[in-house]
Amino acid sequence: MGRIPEIRLYAEHGALVARDGLSICFYMRRSHGELAQGVIRSLETYVRAVGPQALGWYVDLNGDWQELDTHSWAHLWRDLHERSGLIVELSDNPGGARQYQFEYYGRSLDSPLFVNDPDVVSAVSFWLPSEYLEKHGPVRVRELALELAAPLPFNSGHAGLAINALMQLQSVSAQLRPWSFRYPGLDMQSMVTLAEDIGTRVQGAHWLTFLGQPVLSELGGAAGLRSRLASADIRVQELEGERAVMTLGEWPEAGDSEKGQQLPLYRELARVLEPWLHHGRYRWHEFSEEDMRRWERRFLD
Repeated sequence: MGRIPEIRLYAEHGALVARDGLSICFYMRRSHGELAQGVIRSLETYVRAVGPQALGWYVDLNGDWQELDTHSWAHLWRDLHERSGLIVELSDNPGGARQYQFEYYGRSLDSPLFVNDPDVVSAVSFWLPSEYLEKHGPVRVRELALELAAPLPFNSGHAGLAINALMQLQSVSAQLRPWSFRYPGLDMQSMVTLAEDIGTRVQGAHWLTFLGQPVLSELGGAAGLRSRLASADIRVQELEGERAVMTLGEWPEAGDSEKGQQLPLYRELARVLEPWLHHGRYRWHEFSEEDMRRWERRFLD
């Protein structure tokens, strides 16, 4: 499909280390104990949407991949219910870039490790392959994102095109660097680093941009946000729990700077959100500090 650039990067030994897809992410300045029931509901929604066979592997306490069977599913549900904090990573394969993936960083924010750091959050992400969008269409993907968001008391979140990549590999980030500037609508952020420093700020402008507190109130609520946006193609929908979602056009777009496709709707929303945008502490391999700031401000400069 022309809207989505097909990106596939392979390591020398043949493993797929980067591919295009869609990510749905939420950031919550809440401890896991407050989030457990909502995260469980969202994960159940995701599994129903993609099918239980889509998630066949999980990372154990030693950081090793193990097959996800009936016993390990039961153990996971119990941990989500009972533990005060945990990290969960599920995927369709144990190596390389994934089509389907669930990540959750459930913090205990009153623990000595986090109690004095206001920027640490609990965070969750759900990944889909681009083929899911092609098969089911943007209306269904948007409905799924809203279903995933419903039980989560998020401060912010987003959904749209993204590159699922092993960014910790130097060779991968080096190869992705030119594409990151060519296709501004492809998100490339790492959930693990964002969970350490995003706080209640907003990661950026996306096809779907979710806003909760305190940013939404500081913008004057959903009505105040709508009044700041000139384009009728940006849809603002108020959600329960003093939350809202902005939708930028019918389809998620990657853009293409080489063809002059600068994504004006994304740029308009980014300008409105600029005072609340997140600026990360960390940079990727082969990205200088200047590169990172340029990427973060790709819809502003």
